[in-house]
Amino acid sequence: METFPRSPRQFLWLELYSGNDDQVLPILSLGGLGVISVLSNVAPKETHDMVMKFLEGDTKGAAKIQINAIPLINALFCEVNPIPVKTALNLMGMNVGPLRMPLCEMEEANKETLIKAMKDFGIKLA
Repeated sequence: METFPRSPRQFLWLELYSGNDDQVLPILSLGGLGVISVLSNVAPKETHDMVMKFLEGDTKGAAKIQINAIPLINALFCEVNPIPVKTALNLMGMNVGPLRMPLCEMEEANKETLIKAMKDFGIKLA
């Protein structure tokens, strides 16, 4: 009779990545290797640092980044992806272009929430 592995790392054949920016640390704690991230488009250093801190054993440092990023993550997902992230990148001056049909511009209230979250997280706008 096979027994269930005692550690997530015993699933050596399974490479697990978080696909949700608000669940990076929980997935890493289960043996995950990283994240496929929307947040990393607007905060690449912070996303990288969060994962590396966790993998290097600094769980408190990683948790601080994850918790501080939650308002921005929520703003990046307040409308259908990729509307908020493209809006954010354009606000940062990256000129990623307009949204294509059937996507539309963000609702003004959501855009203001996104702008505030970006500023609060320390992201400079153009």
